[in-house]
Amino acid sequence: MRDVSTPLEMTKKVGAIDPNRLGGSVNRPYQRMTNKRKSYARAGVDVDLGNRLKRRLPRLARQTHGPQVLGKIGGFGGLFRASFRGLRDPVLVASMDGVGTKLKIAFAMDKHDTVGGDLVNHCVNDIAVLGARPLFFLDYIGTEKLQPQVFSELLRGFSKACRTARCALIGGETAQMPGMYRRGEYDLAGCIVGVVDRGKIIDGSAIETGDAVLGIPSNGLHTNGYSLARKILFEKLKLKLSSRIPGVRGTVGEELLRVHKNYQPLLTEVPHGMIRGLAHITGGGLIDNIPRVLPKNCDAVIDTRSWRAPEIFKFIGKSGNIDREEMYQVFNMGIGMVSIVAERDAKRTMSILHAKRIGRIERGSGKTRLLHLSSRA
Repeated sequence: MRDVSTPLEMTKKVGAIDPNRLGGSVNRPYQRMTNKRKSYARAGVDVDLGNRLKRRLPRLARQTHGPQVLGKIGGFGGLFRASFRGLRDPVLVASMDGVGTKLKIAFAMDKHDTVGGDLVNHCVNDIAVLGARPLFFLDYIGTEKLQPQVFSELLRGFSKACRTARCALIGGETAQMPGMYRRGEYDLAGCIVGVVDRGKIIDGSAIETGDAVLGIPSNGLHTNGYSLARKILFEKLKLKLSSRIPGVRGTVGEELLRVHKNYQPLLTEVPHGMIRGLAHITGGGLIDNIPRVLPKNCDAVIDTRSWRAPEIFKFIGKSGNIDREEMYQVFNMGIGMVSIVAERDAKRTMSILHAKRIGRIERGSGKTRLLHLSSRA
């Protein structure tokens, strides 16, 4: 957990000896401790800077807190009171993830608030597919050296996304590790815990042949496929972040930093029992993610003509001469979440989720089958 207290502050908190009032030889131990901190800073880890920056965290975190959050930010663990009114048999659901090489775009753009939102929303979606609502979130930031503005933007991104998701930001960890990262770079990871009533878990077991497969639109790459996208756009085509692609709003940099959507609030509008399976379309695309919720005797048959993939995917596929099937395994191709429902509920669910019918469930072996693909994107 992030500790916002410096050694001097801790001394004042407990009402112990104030080092500023000490004299003679009694003062020397404190002076030696100060020198050690300075030596550590010279080695690349500025503890004092970290503590100063972390003082901003409690205010941002408190904006996400409800009555279930106990204690304060800065201890060794976050406290969350497990009181779940209205749930007969509450089950905790946990997940963790990162943002991947989308961070490289944030570094190059020097814009860091959006990737904080990406991380939260990705994690929220991962537990939402089980029917869970988020309870609390913790983040990890590993960096070569803390940069005040970058740190502030990341925290604002976490806080904003957590407030939107009604999820408490109860703590995290920040590690300065010189030699582990390139100058000015960092890595992010997030852990989320949510809850679902056991009787309302969505696990795909109710999926049957004849069910409809619905796709909820994405707003871009979300958080996957960036290694391939960067290789094609910047290494092969030599584009700049300020370049523009025909049919794509904004610059390349702006397009690649679009924030990963949070689908959980929308999913809660669907009446209980109507959704039989959900798949968050992240790394692995439609090909690898839908089978994670399919019964072993069912296939998801996806008609790739049933929706129009955003221009950014078409441009990447064509420019990189990428096999179309691989495109549907690397990228979301414009579908960020898949919902599987009974045919009788398809029309109503499509209206609620603003979704498109993209396929059907047929007898098979637990795979995704793509229809109407040519060899190249």
